[in-house]
Amino acid sequence: MKDIAIWRDVTPQMFHDEIRPIGEPAVLKGLVDDWPVVSVAREGDRPLADYLASLAAPGPIASVYAAPEIEGRFHYTENLRKLNFDRVSIPLDNFLDQLIAEKDCERPTSLAAQGLLVPKCLPGFGAQHQLSILPPSVVPRMWIGNAVKVATHSDELENVACVVAGRRRFTLFPPEQLGNLYMGPFELTPAGTPISMVHVTRPDLERYPRFSEALDAASFAELEAGDAIYIPYQWYHHVESLDPVSILVNYWWDPARQDLGSPWDAMLHGIISLRGLPPDQRRAWRAAFDHYVFLSNGDVSAHLPPHARGILAADTPQDIEELRRDLIKNLTSSSAEKSGPLK
Repeated sequence: MKDIAIWRDVTPQMFHDEIRPIGEPAVLKGLVDDWPVVSVAREGDRPLADYLASLAAPGPIASVYAAPEIEGRFHYTENLRKLNFDRVSIPLDNFLDQLIAEKDCERPTSLAAQGLLVPKCLPGFGAQHQLSILPPSVVPRMWIGNAVKVATHSDELENVACVVAGRRRFTLFPPEQLGNLYMGPFELTPAGTPISMVHVTRPDLERYPRFSEALDAASFAELEAGDAIYIPYQWYHHVESLDPVSILVNYWWDPARQDLGSPWDAMLHGIISLRGLPPDQRRAWRAAFDHYVFLSNGDVSAHLPPHARGILAADTPQDIEELRRDLIKNLTSSSAEKSGPLK
C-alpha cells in the first residue's frame, strides 16, 4: 500500500483545477480545522455530545447496534443469510448518551448512526459549518459512532469526507481492483451497495487469495479531526474509526448529466442480456461496448456526415428522451424477439 497524497491550504480553485482532474484520492489537510464542532470536540466527548444535541431536530434517527463479538465490523452473519447488526430508531441525544456510556467499556457494543441528513436531523449545523470547496447545494451527511469498521464498498458519486471528531483510517482501491475485492451479494447489503467479503483489518488470504493484489494497489491515510479526504467516483474504500467517539461529515455529488439514466441499471440489464451468451458472442459484445460505449477508438461518428450520424451522435435532451422511449419499447416487447438497433 502507498500513502495518499496530502494537500494543504486547499482553495476551491486548487480543488477543482488541480486535485480532482488527477482522478486520485487526496488528503485535504486541515480543511475544516476552523469548524466550531472541531473546536468543541477537542474540549471532550461530553461537550461534543451536548453541542450536537443542542442542534438536533426532535424525533428519532436511524442507528445500528451490534454485539461486542463483531469487534466493530458491520458485515454479515457467518452463513450470509442476514446482517450481523440490528437497526434501532432512537432520538439523537439518547444515542449520543449511549455512545458516551460505552466509551470506557473494554468490549463495547458497536454503535453507529450513519448518513444522517444534516438539514433534517441537525438543522442548526449547516449554517455554522460551510465547506468552501463545494457549492451550498451539496447536502452534508453526518456519521457518528464508536470504533467501527465500514466494509469496502464504492459509491456512484464523488465524495469529500471531513473528520470532525476522533481519527479515521481510510483504505482506498482503484475501480480496476473490483475483480480482486470479492464483492458480496447485490440483494442483501448493509446500506444499499455491495460490500467486499474480505475484512481489510483481518484478511483471509487463503479464502480470498486475489485480495493480496488489491492490497498492493491500495492507498491509505489516517485522518485527524479537522482533516478531510477526497474520494473519486467509484473508488472502493474501507473506513475504520479508531476512537470511542468518532464523527465524520461527508458530501456526495455527481457532476455528470442527470438526464442520461443509471449506469447501474444498464449493468443490471447487461447481466441479463449478455452474461449468459456463448463466449464468442460475449467477445463480440465486449468489443462493441468498448467501441460504442467507452469510445476506446475515439469519436464513433466522426467519419460520417452530420445528417447520417443519428444515434451515434445522440446528445441533446430530446435525443436522449427519444432513445429512452425506443429502449423501453424494445424492453417491453416479447422476450422471444431480439431487438436490433433502435429505430
